[in-house]
Amino acid sequence: MSTTLYDGAPIWEIDRPQDDIVRLHRRGGFRGDVLDIGCGSGANAVFLASKQLNVLGIDRNPAAIDQAKARATAMKSSAQFEVADPIELKKLRRKFDTILDCGLFHTLSDSERSVYVMNLASAIKPKGIYHLLCFSDQEPGRDGPRRIGERELIDLLNMKGWLVEEIAEARFETTIHPDGARAWLATFQRHGS
Repeated sequence: MSTTLYDGAPIWEIDRPQDDIVRLHRRGGFRGDVLDIGCGSGANAVFLASKQLNVLGIDRNPAAIDQAKARATAMKSSAQFEVADPIELKKLRRKFDTILDCGLFHTLSDSERSVYVMNLASAIKPKGIYHLLCFSDQEPGRDGPRRIGERELIDLLNMKGWLVEEIAEARFETTIHPDGARAWLATFQRHGS
């Protein structure tokens, strides 16, 4: 991801949390220490921090983190942000109760996905929850990120130290999808150490 993407307004930056993340919070989907991977300009992280959660947002793009820090300061948010590579979560040397990936997974290559999934385990506590919002293979067209199939999500994580709690149809809101792009909202629980 290029720093220049944040010179303008990337289409995934809607200047508020994703509606599906807000609904997930209302259902009790977040607890304890939360890691927002690929946090962008921090809208989801700041929202979650406003709900008395301890939130760290990371992104590999320094310009995105600068915007996230500015958002947190303007909103007097306790959310913390740092530049970090989501493929190298071990370097955080922390474990979280809940991990959120809203819009990162569908941008990773196949080889990055395998490494990313292995590293997720290093950043989550036993019985921790991982939420993933990504473009669905049911979204028409070819523009934008690679579409992800439900089976692909299951095969990548299920029974590899993770159990599927839910995979539901969702919407990924962007500035060019008036009703949101078709997406999956998947929830997995970590088992083992």
